[in-house]
Amino acid sequence: MKWVDRKIVKDASLRRLVEENLAEMRIEQEFAALRERRGMTQRELADRMGVSQPAIAKLESGRVKNLELRTLFRWATALGRELQLVITAPTRRSTKGVARRRRIA
Repeated sequence: MKWVDRKIVKDASLRRLVEENLAEMRIEQEFAALRERRGMTQRELADRMGVSQPAIAKLESGRVKNLELRTLFRWATALGRELQLVITAPTRRSTKGVARRRRIA
């Protein structure tokens, strides 16, 4: 096990931070993939959202931290989708799963 994996296993606050960052990355990747599947350019999406193309590039690349719910709503709407928020009970995950997800992402 790598040093960083051991740190994640032992440090609950670090593990939570890693999980939060991975969740944001998955959201950004999903929105970028949806835009591409719809055949839209970043410029077209930017026009629909009322922002600049570099702002879309920044959103899709993960350079925006702490995405706001209203930004996600506008993003989904501009892509012709509806944003749904689902709150569920946490699943029990092994600490190895945390490290594995980090490597995959």
